[in-house]
Amino acid sequence: MRSDRTMAVAYTALMAALVFVATYLIKIPNPATGGYSHMGDCMIFLAVVMLGRRNGSIAAAIGGALSDLLAGAAAWVVPTLVINVVMAFIMGTIIEKNPMAARKQFAGAVAGGIFQIAVYTLVKIVLTGAGPAVLSIPNVTIQTTVGIILFEVLVNVLMRHAPALFRIRGEVK
Repeated sequence: MRSDRTMAVAYTALMAALVFVATYLIKIPNPATGGYSHMGDCMIFLAVVMLGRRNGSIAAAIGGALSDLLAGAAAWVVPTLVINVVMAFIMGTIIEKNPMAARKQFAGAVAGGIFQIAVYTLVKIVLTGAGPAVLSIPNVTIQTTVGIILFEVLVNVLMRHAPALFRIRGEVK
């Protein structure tokens, strides 16, 4: 017999692992900041649709922060954790009433992505200076845009061929 709570924790951990892998392994270095662009945003958006606002935010935070920690970017662990939680929470709030609505998913991903671009730029100003932060705006914008596009493709394929994945939205209380 499986418990809903146990399943929610397991799926949240699985999505955190997918966020980590897509962030840590699929990356393009950014010489301007010493950081990198990655595909983790796609998995974050997918986690929110699959798990809901709360658990999707938890998976986003754990996966992204763990990637920064293991990549040797300790200064970015806390900012990434906070930014990913809020980005996922924004999307989750927008899609909360109708999580399977494609327009709401897109709007949520865009709104969360805009937040991410703005706040990462502000944090980069503090950590690396205004010049490198401004030079990194195109990279983080491209990363976010590609993440949204890949999310849209992936969620449509999964909804068509594996709809059971989207029935796991139970949240840990």
